[in-house]
Amino acid sequence: MEHRASKIHAGLKHPVIDGDGHWMEPIPVFLEYLSEVGGPGSVDQMRALWRGRDAWYRATGPERQHHRLRRAIWWGVTSNTLDKATALLPALLNERLPELGIDFAVIYPSFGLTINTIAEDDLGRAAARAYNRMTADMFAPFAARFAPVAVIPARTPDAAIEELEYAVGKLGFKAIMLRGNQERPIPSAAEGIDPRKAAWYCDSIALDSPYDYDPFWQRCVDLGVAVTQHSGSPRWSDRASISNFTYNHVGHFAESNHAFARGVFLGGVARRYPSLNFGFMEGGVSWACQMVGDLIEHWEKRRRAGLQHPGETSVAELRRLIGRYGDQRLKANADAIMGSLDAFRPECSLEELGRPEHVSDDFEAAGINSKEDVRAVFSGNFYFGCEADDRATLWAFDPRMGVRLRPVFSSDFTHFDVPDFRHVIPEAFEMVEKGFVTEQDFREFTFTNAARLHTRNNPDFFKGTVVEGAVADELGLKAPLRVATA
Repeated sequence: MEHRASKIHAGLKHPVIDGDGHWMEPIPVFLEYLSEVGGPGSVDQMRALWRGRDAWYRATGPERQHHRLRRAIWWGVTSNTLDKATALLPALLNERLPELGIDFAVIYPSFGLTINTIAEDDLGRAAARAYNRMTADMFAPFAARFAPVAVIPARTPDAAIEELEYAVGKLGFKAIMLRGNQERPIPSAAEGIDPRKAAWYCDSIALDSPYDYDPFWQRCVDLGVAVTQHSGSPRWSDRASISNFTYNHVGHFAESNHAFARGVFLGGVARRYPSLNFGFMEGGVSWACQMVGDLIEHWEKRRRAGLQHPGETSVAELRRLIGRYGDQRLKANADAIMGSLDAFRPECSLEELGRPEHVSDDFEAAGINSKEDVRAVFSGNFYFGCEADDRATLWAFDPRMGVRLRPVFSSDFTHFDVPDFRHVIPEAFEMVEKGFVTEQDFREFTFTNAARLHTRNNPDFFKGTVVEGAVADELGLKAPLRVATA
């Protein structure tokens, strides 16, 4: 019997592109590829790493408290037998995709999402290469309906460029994913100790990084790939419950995307590479709605013309007002109060605060000269992966926001939060049925935005796929075929 997903699809006037589907990698096969790339020793390293990450399950309660072992996910993938087989077998997913109401899917990893968290550079690079080879081989027969993403290890720009060149130029990938927030030891904290035990910080790789990632951004433009981040914040300090996975999990993709997007925006990456699109996957769009408003408000007050300068305070008038309204203690300390005039910097003098090198424009690198410039980046370069049951997606289309954002439909097939693959499209379509979004909004959400994300620098992204003609008509693509430069 025809399922509701295919019935909904039949009533649409456009195809459906899944901008963030997942598959379940066959681990034994991956380990064979890893052995080919990095040798048997890399397999041993990977197994040891996995065992260490699962230490929570083997620890006692007191041990979890002592080591602050974070509660890990108990079961990460669907238990439905048919769906699990569908996630494991590209041929079966290819066969079932029309039944699920989807025409084309961009496929992200499941276990492979953890590859970009490997701190050991050699193992991380070997694992990414092995994953990319395996994925390219397994999905090659089904290019009409799938575009798998390549894992790009971005701990250094050189490593990122090397794998980008190989994945796109040699293996034929058209989409990539990276981790935009790299956890690095603080240099002063790592002096004389094992860096793995040192205090660390998150380097967004787009702002204040110890490395120059501009050559990598440029190669993404050259090779015609959008930059998509699919990475969370599970090790960050506010996600440290030893007993509650939901406490650690809720919002962790949004938090990571928020940090990376701030870096890309304020670091001026979008200004320097205006044709480069960024996809922030699986974190929804609510955080972006908040961020664009926050940035506009901060631009009003933190750009150079909006800054309040300490020298603008009239010391004489302030002294007079203290004398009139202050109590005895305030009057007795009037001279000391005059010395700083900043409750947040009581030991910093007016002279120190007012030095030219201390007066900065936080928006200078971003090249922002108006509120509209802020909106233009969020509506032009940024795309936001939203799952079917995320009701906050409607905010992206609300005209009261003052900016129309670009959410991308994400099925999240394979993972525990999708107990039945057939329910995803009906869940997403409920927003139309309940009047939360229009049919045009739904068209952009499930089709147009994913097409825009991946075709800006590669008009041929969907060439040879089942949605090629529809994408060309939707976006008015007339460009000649492009060939990625090696």
